[in-house]
Amino acid sequence: MTRCAVFGTGSWGTAFAMILADAGCEVALWGRRQELVDAINATHVNPDYLPGVTLPGAIRATTDAADALAGAEFAVLAVPSQTLRENLAGWAPLLEPQTVLVSLMKGIELGTAKRMSEVIAEVAGVPAERVAVVSGPNLAREIANRQPAASVVACADEVVAKRLQTACHTPYFRPYTNTDVVGCELGGAVKNVIGLAVGMADGMGLGDNTKATLITRGLAETTRLGLALGADPYTFAGLAGMGDLVATCSSPLSRNHTFGTNLGRGMSLEETIAATKQTAEGVKSCESVLDLARRSGVEMPIVEAVVDVVHNGRPTQEVLAALMARSAKPERR
Repeated sequence: MTRCAVFGTGSWGTAFAMILADAGCEVALWGRRQELVDAINATHVNPDYLPGVTLPGAIRATTDAADALAGAEFAVLAVPSQTLRENLAGWAPLLEPQTVLVSLMKGIELGTAKRMSEVIAEVAGVPAERVAVVSGPNLAREIANRQPAASVVACADEVVAKRLQTACHTPYFRPYTNTDVVGCELGGAVKNVIGLAVGMADGMGLGDNTKATLITRGLAETTRLGLALGADPYTFAGLAGMGDLVATCSSPLSRNHTFGTNLGRGMSLEETIAATKQTAEGVKSCESVLDLARRSGVEMPIVEAVVDVVHNGRPTQEVLAALMARSAKPERR
């Protein structure tokens, strides 16, 4: 039986632990709060993030990272992206030589503008062949209810990607393999920012034309950045690109969309943060995505507009007017 460790008891970490268990793996779910770990072990329910969902018996929770990692073939990282470096520095010495590190995180690190796989390789001191990424339209609550979904498992080593594919393939979760780690990660990180923009449009009461424009041009921005960084452009037309973008921009289950909606309705950043119980990755990653774009010489006006609203305090109406006033260019750009 394949042993897996999942670090993070949030909704997506818990849902992915459930996928692994349903696929026949033995899963250790690491959490930092003893009371939550005890509740999961006693009731087989994560009361804080997935109340009402009974977890498989093959999942056990622990606060002991060494215990979780013992014999693990895959170590799945599902912590907020901006905490990855600090957390992984403590876990890296406990890794076994064969363990593959799997990122569920969809963000770009502030300050370094590094993708999560780059942070993992640097901090853990492992080659790219031991780092994999899972990305796609994966709203945790729907997956926890075992509704059909698909995703992409990406790794530079196709054999490793196929091993991970087998470990997380269930009747309701269909993973596809890819070797384009860069494209999969960028699709997942930038869609959070576009989700904020679409949420703002919803909060302002704007219609489907506006939302379709933001989604389509947001995908164009993502693709431009991906091409500059060596990604395969076809990745952005797939599950890790357009698929994830559509789910994030259209679902009330999307944290980034909900966050943006509250901003569009006139709530302040502080009020919106207070009303949000879980991490909306795009709130911080919009700055690092823009940083990465500028380092790469890529223009991303929607991302820049989101940063202006979220971090510079510009009114949404003013930012929208500035976007619409930009000089026209051929649609393919």
